[in-house]
Amino acid sequence: MREQELKDIIEVVVRVLAEKGYLAKTKTDCGCPSPTVSKGGVRVTTGTAGKVFGGWNVSRGNPIPPESVPAVKPEDHTHGPDCPHCHKASGLKAIGADRIGVCHPTKQCNQIAAYVDHTLLKPGATQEEIARLCEDARQYCFASVCINPSYVSFAAQILRGTGVKICTVIGFPLGSTTPTVKAIEARDAIANGADEIDMVINVGALKSGNDALVRGDIQAVRDATRGKVLKVILETALLNDDEKRRACAMSKEVGADFVKTSTGFGPGGATAADIRLMRETVGPKMGVKASGGIRDTAAAKEMIEAGATRLGTSASVAIVTDAKPSGGGNY
Repeated sequence: MREQELKDIIEVVVRVLAEKGYLAKTKTDCGCPSPTVSKGGVRVTTGTAGKVFGGWNVSRGNPIPPESVPAVKPEDHTHGPDCPHCHKASGLKAIGADRIGVCHPTKQCNQIAAYVDHTLLKPGATQEEIARLCEDARQYCFASVCINPSYVSFAAQILRGTGVKICTVIGFPLGSTTPTVKAIEARDAIANGADEIDMVINVGALKSGNDALVRGDIQAVRDATRGKVLKVILETALLNDDEKRRACAMSKEVGADFVKTSTGFGPGGATAADIRLMRETVGPKMGVKASGGIRDTAAAKEMIEAGATRLGTSASVAIVTDAKPSGGGNY
């Protein structure tokens, strides 16, 4: 059965349940459809892979009651062609938009928030922790949440319509799986709702001088992620400068969108020197992501000044509020 057929079946089932009163569809004042809400208060959504998800309460792990879903405020409307809420009058579809996501920060923060991939990649991360990560991302309007593939569909449901992207990791953290496996993993992540893919290169192949394998590895994932953002993780702490330059050059030639320093699981994280080297190699237009060991505002600013256009960190809230980070961790 094709993906679209499965989605069509689910939509029919949801519509029938709504007609029988088991689901109640509501609309906002501007006509924007709200998430479908069941009698028990569980929001039901359909992911890109045809999966059906219920709601999630960040604090207790219970279904989200409909009254707790943030409402669109009158001041959020511009009533012009750029308004993401006034779908009836906006004309956005006429100018090419298929879907609109908007993020209004609800907590005060500095401008670094727009650079941040809010990250939680530890193997013991729980659903509750991922839900809180997503809530932080929504409140501060981070660029994305960066999570392991098994949580992509869950995070996509929580962050739907917020403007916060879903980023996940492929071939993580060693990069030693085959190009075919990485490509399949990337396609599965995208089907589950991923917007951005951070892949780990085959570090051993690069250090062996087998650039053909490294290039083919990146190419396989690029081919599987057309239309999505692809970031290539180099694991710079394991590489000499020549290897870093070769990896950056191959990533650019294949058409990746970013090069990225580290997984956070290697022997070291991002350094300003590495960011400058990577920026020099890829030029001014390609993205450079600094990740690993960025724990405070000063370190984040140093990376941005060196040429980083994205930051991967688990200390995101501390960085964007100029606070002292709590806890440790490499990311």
